[in-house]
Amino acid sequence: MYKHLFFDLDHTLWDFDRNSTESIFELYEVFRLSEAGIASADEFNRHFIAINNQLWSDFYNNRLTHTDIRKYRFRMVMDAVGVSDHSVCDQMNEAYLQLLPRKPHLMESASDVLDYLKERYQLHIITNGFDEIQALKMASSGLTDYFQHIVTIQKAEAKKPEPRIFEFALNVSGASLGESLMIGDNYEADVCGALNAGMDVVYYNTASLPIEGAAPTYEIQHLKELMAIL
Repeated sequence: MYKHLFFDLDHTLWDFDRNSTESIFELYEVFRLSEAGIASADEFNRHFIAINNQLWSDFYNNRLTHTDIRKYRFRMVMDAVGVSDHSVCDQMNEAYLQLLPRKPHLMESASDVLDYLKERYQLHIITNGFDEIQALKMASSGLTDYFQHIVTIQKAEAKKPEPRIFEFALNVSGASLGESLMIGDNYEADVCGALNAGMDVVYYNTASLPIEGAAPTYEIQHLKELMAIL
């Protein structure tokens, strides 16, 4: 019987896509990117999404560091939209990191589901983000009080999908594997990571992507489906 639920944060509870898009649109205006020849905020955001997703995938696979993501993503986006001047890229990244975590939007039904679960389980977060940024996201969106422990890569000195971050989370929460369940949207980081650590896992597969590896314990497309499982 489960007693401890471990949630991923970005894309699982906190609506990264919506919050990031709002932030990128603001950057487009603040940095007057139309004057640099970038046709629209939509175009800029489209390239940002593709590049940011690829860089995070490389991070999960140990091909680059978190610092590399912050250093290169806006340079790569500017190259992708045909702008060779990178003079504002560092400023743009800093502005993005100021705007993004202060956005409040959650995934659909997240608050309702957490209200239901908090009376029945001990809730925790396992995230590949950093302490300060993730704490801001949670405070801005009203998530903080739901969770007992927030496990980040800084605290664990490990990242998903490495088993060490799951082991760290179990240790700090006082949970055993048999009473623990991971819930996350990223197959590689959350599902494979949890399974390799011996933990049951719910794959929050919003896009109904095909599963080409190990099967998760459960699969859902909407957060409210957790209420039927738990």
